Amino acid sequence: MPFNINVRERNNVKVTGNGETTLMLAHGFGCDQNMWRFMLPSLESNYKVVLFDYVGCGQSDISAFDKKRYQTLDGYVQDVIEICEELKLQNIVFIGHSVSSMIGMLAALQSPTIFSKIVMICPSPCFLNLPPDYFGGFERDDLEELITLMDKNYIGWANYLAPLVMGQSNNTELIKELEESFCSTDPNYAKPFAKATFFSDDRAALTKLHLPTMILQSSDDNLASVEVGEYIHKKIPNSVLKVIDSQGHCLHMTAPDSVLQAIEQFLG
Repeated sequence: MPFNINVRERNNVKVTGNGETTLMLAHGFGCDQNMWRFMLPSLESNYKVVLFDYVGCGQSDISAFDKKRYQTLDGYVQDVIEICEELKLQNIVFIGHSVSSMIGMLAALQSPTIFSKIVMICPSPCFLNLPPDYFGGFERDDLEELITLMDKNYIGWANYLAPLVMGQSNNTELIKELEESFCSTDPNYAKPFAKATFFSDDRAALTKLHLPTMILQSSDDNLASVEVGEYIHKKIPNSVLKVIDSQGHCLHMTAPDSVLQAIEQFLG
């Protein structure tokens, strides 16, 4: 990492709350740290909380965007590790939404002393169907078409993806918020993150993760099915799986109380 980069500014890092245990909240693709706001007041009263935006998202410093660095998940993994090193964090609980679940896992494998436990909200190690052993939910052609749509009609892409991700039956204001979050992210930064998210295959890393891990899966999720959660649970040795009765891929926004309760039980 170049010495002239201010990590806190680069990733719009915010530290809040009080408590002996530190939680790091990591947003998913097309989102930013604001997506944690429904859970934040409860978490702040019991824990120290670290919030941030990946480069290219939210209020991050977009001048720090490096196309080569962020064309794979490893660039986002480095963001996480560098933030933790900057803040001198040890033994933290990493809470990741969607693709950040895998980013957190990869960061923990690289820097095991930083992390003590991991919470995965609606994770998927691979969104692709790779029969006969694994069904991530999407055919490669469908995902490539989705990426192509980003080039052809970015607003149309956001309009299509937001209800799919948030869950069509959920609050229309939340769907609109996600749509606007997608739209506010420059395609030059969103597209590499989308490719890294939807075409990664991190299944091989699951068995290497030995930290206590909780998998929170939605009972009705267009992007990551309960079967995907069960697959992750079988592969991560020290894991628990909790299925929350809710629709959509953003449980921290649509069922924040259930997620909070599960996290508090997990952390004891």
